[in-house]
Amino acid sequence: MHQHRRPFIVRFLAVCVTASLSWATGADAPPGQRIFYTGHSFHMFVPGMIEAMVKTTDIQGHKLAGKQGIGGSKVIQHWELAEGQNVAKQALTRGEVDVFTMASHLLSPDPGITNFVKLGLEHNPSMRFLVQASWYPFDLPAPEPGQPDRRTKDNAQRDGMKIADLQAAIDGWRANIEAQVAALNLQQGKACVFIVPVGDAVVKLRAMVVAGEFPGVTKQSALFRDPIGHGHGSIMALAAYCNFVAIYRISPVGHTAPERSINAAQHAILQQIAWDTVSKYAPAGVK
Repeated sequence: MHQHRRPFIVRFLAVCVTASLSWATGADAPPGQRIFYTGHSFHMFVPGMIEAMVKTTDIQGHKLAGKQGIGGSKVIQHWELAEGQNVAKQALTRGEVDVFTMASHLLSPDPGITNFVKLGLEHNPSMRFLVQASWYPFDLPAPEPGQPDRRTKDNAQRDGMKIADLQAAIDGWRANIEAQVAALNLQQGKACVFIVPVGDAVVKLRAMVVAGEFPGVTKQSALFRDPIGHGHGSIMALAAYCNFVAIYRISPVGHTAPERSINAAQHAILQQIAWDTVSKYAPAGVK
């Protein structure tokens, strides 16, 4: 870590430590939720991390209701999974779920989101649905015909990516998700479908790396392990922290995900990025 960056890190960690170490203790703890996770490889590491984080709180009644992962999947693929294998539909039909997660994958609107919301509410009218708006695969969208392809084809290319371009890609993708979610909530007459802005949090982390403000990481490429964008520990923990905030609507500060490849200082920064990103984003439903 560069000498001139140390004061920033010290100040940042001081804010993190004092911000909300008392969250989810005693009477402040929110009620436990029965959570079912569906998604792809940018999301399905989240359940295990959430389980470990909840154990650091006083939350009572939390339960992993189940999980269903399909690599590279759109939500509609989870809906169309054969009935005998579709544990997501089975759990919803039994009314055993309070929070149901889905991970968007470029298709928008995705009819799978609509179908799961309808089925879930039929059997538990008070349940919530979370749609993870992930970071962009290969960093950028496919080009228009005749335009150059600027997507990441080698992980090292990430080091030259401009933060403004990354954010613009996320903004466009997220806007499509927002439109579908808003329509669903209008149709249901209440807010029951929410968005977890993980992609925005990842862009913030990459901006900190570029600015030299994330200790121990000097290159954007060091956050990822392949061109598509599967993340190393920092990305995985950040996604888990964002989902924790959306699920329990409390700060993750002081509740560390079980990712040993990153140190305490890095965890503290990731927790604060997640809290700031999700709590200030209205469609996440965190007040």
